[in-house]
Amino acid sequence: MFLPSLDATDVAQASLKNSLTYLGSVLLKNTTVDSVKELIQQTGSTLFWTHASTVEEAVKLWDVGVWKVVFDISVYANVVQELAGIPEERIAVTSALENPLLDFNAVNLDTLVPASILTTDPSVKNKLNVGEAFLAAATTDRADGLYTTMVVDERNTALGLVYSSQESVKESIRLGQGVYQSRRHGLWHKGLTSGATQTLVRIDYDCDGDALRFIVKQHGAGFCHLNTRTCFGAETGLASLQQTLQSRKNSAPVGSYTARLFNDAKLLKSKIMEEAEELCDATEKDDIAWEAADLIYFALTKCVSAGVSIEDIEKNLDKKARKVTRRPGNAKPKWIEPTVAAPKPAPTPAPKPAPKKDGRIEMVTYSSNDISAEKRAKLLLRPIIDSSEISARVAPIMKDVRERGDAALKDLTAKFDRVNLEHATIKAPFNPKDMELDPLTKAAIDQAYDNIYKFHDAQMDRETLVVETMPGVVCSRFARPIEKVGLYVPGGTAILPSTTLMLGIPAKVAGCSEIVIATPPRADGTVVPEVLYVAHKVGASHVVLAGGAQAVAAMAYGTQTVPKVDKICGPGNQYVTAAKMVAQNDTSCLVSIDMPAGPSEVLVIADRTCKPSYVAADLLSQAEHGVDSQVVLVAVDLEDSILAAIEDAIHEQAIRLPRVDIIRESIPKSYTLRVNTIDEAVRFSNEYAPEHLILHIDNAARLIPDIQHAGSVFVGHYSPESMGDYASGTNHTLPTYGYSRMYSGVNTLTFVKHITSQELTAEGLDRLGDTVMRLAEIEGLDAHRNAVAIRVADIRK
Repeated sequence: MFLPSLDATDVAQASLKNSLTYLGSVLLKNTTVDSVKELIQQTGSTLFWTHASTVEEAVKLWDVGVWKVVFDISVYANVVQELAGIPEERIAVTSALENPLLDFNAVNLDTLVPASILTTDPSVKNKLNVGEAFLAAATTDRADGLYTTMVVDERNTALGLVYSSQESVKESIRLGQGVYQSRRHGLWHKGLTSGATQTLVRIDYDCDGDALRFIVKQHGAGFCHLNTRTCFGAETGLASLQQTLQSRKNSAPVGSYTARLFNDAKLLKSKIMEEAEELCDATEKDDIAWEAADLIYFALTKCVSAGVSIEDIEKNLDKKARKVTRRPGNAKPKWIEPTVAAPKPAPTPAPKPAPKKDGRIEMVTYSSNDISAEKRAKLLLRPIIDSSEISARVAPIMKDVRERGDAALKDLTAKFDRVNLEHATIKAPFNPKDMELDPLTKAAIDQAYDNIYKFHDAQMDRETLVVETMPGVVCSRFARPIEKVGLYVPGGTAILPSTTLMLGIPAKVAGCSEIVIATPPRADGTVVPEVLYVAHKVGASHVVLAGGAQAVAAMAYGTQTVPKVDKICGPGNQYVTAAKMVAQNDTSCLVSIDMPAGPSEVLVIADRTCKPSYVAADLLSQAEHGVDSQVVLVAVDLEDSILAAIEDAIHEQAIRLPRVDIIRESIPKSYTLRVNTIDEAVRFSNEYAPEHLILHIDNAARLIPDIQHAGSVFVGHYSPESMGDYASGTNHTLPTYGYSRMYSGVNTLTFVKHITSQELTAEGLDRLGDTVMRLAEIEGLDAHRNAVAIRVADIRK
């Protein structure tokens, strides 16, 4: 066996680390237990060999996932008794000589090759190519010299049969991709034209060395030219279930039960607990298989929801299998059945009634003719938010990040998001493999990017404003970008490339020299590829792997790896908003914010020309955001039948939506206000000052001159709010809670500031000097007066 040896202390060998792990076993030299653990975490490989000088060190290495521990023969002779019980295949022995490594458990000698003489660069002639060294132990009886190659996925499911040559293997290792040898067309880079590329995981050969196995991560439609995942027909079992769940997570069918599970963590937890109990109670073979299938379905839904795959689970099983120490394995106390009668528990108070899961979903209706002035004023109010408690929770979080930096970010992310980070920040340039998208998603993001960029680019002030206020006095104003900006993108398990676009594009257009994006990491500590792809497109320098108040604090104060920014923009929950307000008011960090924020909201004005199903859909698109979403319909002289049709459509559409449980809470808190005229509707809207205003009326554009307060206006029957949220070109980061009275939504000018200048000639100073001196006298500022007087005296000599 060809066994490459990698020296962790040799910087020159670092570039070979990824390439060598494709070959499976690698002997690591000059490492520590912690550095080996970190490498296993990074690569997912549990095939590493490494040296140990004591049994205690060896046990620690086995337990973190090392396959073989290598002892010097002199050490091995002294500890062989202590190693009793350790499988022989987990131990290798080497002599003190500089000869190849000798594995006493193998039939043949393993050839040890130091990484210092290896290369993947075909142009380097004085070193051994990794691909050639790997194939030295392989054989082929084919006349054309090709190697039969089975391509499998990470779960060892066969995708297809191909052929490899020495050249294709070398190229595959160099690129970290699936590259094969076509018998007709030569070198074949899989997916180069179809987009169904492969990320290389490992290459090995069979027991006879005459067939290769490529283990890959398959992207796109699949391996087969018929756009199926395998060349052997449709997948079944766990692989098929995982594929279905991953598909439904991204685009769940309306009314899908699986989609409901993704959006209701409590329901999913209850189902996992329920099915686990039923599996434990089952006794017959068929019943056990049936209940186990149910439990696996719900458990895998939980995994997919958090971005965890079957492959991730299997990697953890492999790591656990490498351990040589074992815990007792006793159940936790709460799961142990008592052997004696337990005391009768004290009565617990009756729980609060849960939201109704059935019944009609409808809004409250008022008429402007029947309500008092006091009631009308109350309809204009938003729910009162007591920020004192939230601010009290936010303050220590921000203090912790300010004092401990990255260490606090990691600890807080582990506490709140249950994600253990190796690094708090990803720095550009980002790894292309982490930004890989399917063609449809990439095309959608690219088109949205183009529209948003075009609209925001048109907003940029590129001309200097020059005004001669009087002869000899010229005043100017010019724009300059805010140098460093921080953009907060909510997320966690959610995928929000749209918010990244809405914040990143105007910052890029404005010319900000440093763009820092903060977003909560997924369960595996990574950023969703859609967000990272947009971060790359807008030129972000860093992505901070954190959410909540800790992310805001990192950008406001700066850490060891997060640059301090001058302005923070972006939506978020109440903790994010509170943290932004705290940062803005802390003069020691000198940071500004885009705007305060409250729950998302929409106000719809509809007249008799409206289509009820459209109105209902627009109301629901806001209601699904959260239980505190604000949804208002202003009905202009609507007949009872039209209003009834809208109410029916709200219920019928809502019950088919995955987030119906949220809507059941938000819609009853919302209301319809019946008014008599368009003027009355506009007047109410201006007083309410909504985040989103949708005009479902005849000739809607005529109302635009009358709209005084709104974050964004959607004009006419074919302008749903969703278009502005994603791709029409306008921005979706908008003022809520009535703040559209005094704030604009995020735009290009959010990321610039304006500087003024003035230039006076001697004539201009002479003409204006007496005015300035007099005003300075009135205010008692003699030094100001003197700065003018001394010059005027020279001019008038």
